[in-house]
Amino acid sequence: MNNGVFLAAIIMLLLMFMKVPIFVSLLVGSVTYFFMTPGVSTQLIAQRFTSGIESIPLLAVPFFICAGVFMNYTGITSRIMDVCSVLSGRLSGGLAQVNILLSTLMGGLSGSNIADAAMEAKMLVPEMEKKGLPKAFSTVVTAFSSIITPLIPPGIQMIIYGTVASISIGKLFMAGISVGAFTCVLLMAGTWIISKKRGYKPMRTTSISPMEFFSAVKRAFLPLCLPVVIIGGIRIGIFTPTEAGAVAVMYAILLGIGYHSLSVKDSFQALKETVITAGSIALLVGAASVFAWVLTREQVPQKLSEFIVRSIGNKYIFLIVINVFLLILGMFIEGTSATIVLAPLLTPIATAFGIDEIHFAFIFIFNTSIGCITPPMGVLMFVTCGITGCKTRDFLKESIPYFGMLLSGLLLITFVPMLSIGIVKAFY
Repeated sequence: MNNGVFLAAIIMLLLMFMKVPIFVSLLVGSVTYFFMTPGVSTQLIAQRFTSGIESIPLLAVPFFICAGVFMNYTGITSRIMDVCSVLSGRLSGGLAQVNILLSTLMGGLSGSNIADAAMEAKMLVPEMEKKGLPKAFSTVVTAFSSIITPLIPPGIQMIIYGTVASISIGKLFMAGISVGAFTCVLLMAGTWIISKKRGYKPMRTTSISPMEFFSAVKRAFLPLCLPVVIIGGIRIGIFTPTEAGAVAVMYAILLGIGYHSLSVKDSFQALKETVITAGSIALLVGAASVFAWVLTREQVPQKLSEFIVRSIGNKYIFLIVINVFLLILGMFIEGTSATIVLAPLLTPIATAFGIDEIHFAFIFIFNTSIGCITPPMGVLMFVTCGITGCKTRDFLKESIPYFGMLLSGLLLITFVPMLSIGIVKAFY
């Protein structure tokens, strides 16, 4: 194996730990390899970068980002929150339960955990404090509930994982329904236990009348139909995941027009946010494509796969090692970056152990979702604390039981494959 690839990897990792933007780190590492390897044209850098972002499935990313942004600007969040309040208002914890359920339902619309966390930190945390819930607890619930977003279709990370690992995005979306619902139930159950012990009261003690229920559902019915349209349309073959993204954008715009809540100014602002977010992902994908070409040329995935299979020899030990590795990695590297770099390397190894590719995808995505909260680089922790004014020390102390919930959930997803692949086997 060429020494250039080792030097490229070392430089890339050093730059990442120095907090240089990920796409710059990948490009600098790749360029190092090209200059150290005789007979390799540097023109390939531009070619591989361009071809990496010329992927039809990746078009789904800006489409779903755009749909989610338009949904936020059309006031749909408040309609869905009313439904969540009706469904979970009698549970101990009150607005904390609404927070978790809202993340689950909004995840099916926005696809972005950071957008979800920021929106709920602004909207719900002040109201939770007014209801007597501590700031640290409210902030922790907001941050941890936001990790459901990448697990619920159309999570952006599922699209990226499916693209770089050559896995059916439609099947990932289908599996995401069960994994996302499982995570929602897990967090709501844990919050109920904590709230019972601390005496956090429900929002209401009286039963919900049928009129209240149907009124809330009626207001949010059309937005809640979007995930059904997306999953149903992909499953029965009406459109591809990429085309589903375009359908979602049109659906969001039509809802905004129908509800008279989407102004021209908001439309331009939504498009601006979409371009900025999608552009940053495109830079990352293009740079990762160049680095992936370097690894493929040096046969790193094949050699790594042979070494791990020969050294471990047991798929359960492999899964434990991978979980520990990804949990530690998540402390330092953002989830999308880790997916682009590692998914093409680890997926063939998992397949060699006989692990279902959809099952392994959700082990990977769940791990990187936990990494979004884990210090020192937990972006969701910093986003929510920055908005609510919660001290990091208080956040970490309050988050201990929630980390316990997520780790127990990770073990179940890892060693009970039917949690992720059961619904896929049923529908495919």
